[in-house]
Order: sequence, then C-alpha cells, then structure tokens
Amino acid sequence: MLVNKLGGLTKAARTLGVSNPSVVANWRSRGRIPPDKVLEVERLSGISRHELRPDIFGPSVSDAEAAE
Repeated sequence: MLVNKLGGLTKAARTLGVSNPSVVANWRSRGRIPPDKVLEVERLSGISRHELRPDIFGPSVSDAEAAE
C-alpha cells in the first residue's frame, strides 16, 4: 500500500531520502517503518501514523472507539 501510494520502490526510496530501494523493500517485508521515518511517510502518503506503527502511536481514535 505505502509503496504503491509513493509510486513504487525506487520513487519511494528517493522521496524518503533512502539510499537504496531495497531498504524500503525491507520495511515492506518486515511490515515496519523505522520510527524516524513514520511522520514523513504519513505526510507524504496520507497513511496515518497509527496505521503505520500502532505499536508506537497506539490505535487511531476511530479504532479505539470501535473497540469499546
């Protein structure tokens, strides 16, 4: 989803200032974006930080309300 929103691996890496597209591919395969990149990824992709890293930012407000 993230890679598609940013136009593919190469463009995503370039946009995020990552030296090699394989770094972004590694994030995708692990299912985790490094904490220092989350806010930038959120800004560029429109994907919520809560969705990107719920282990750091917790669930979104709407997700938390739905769980109640």
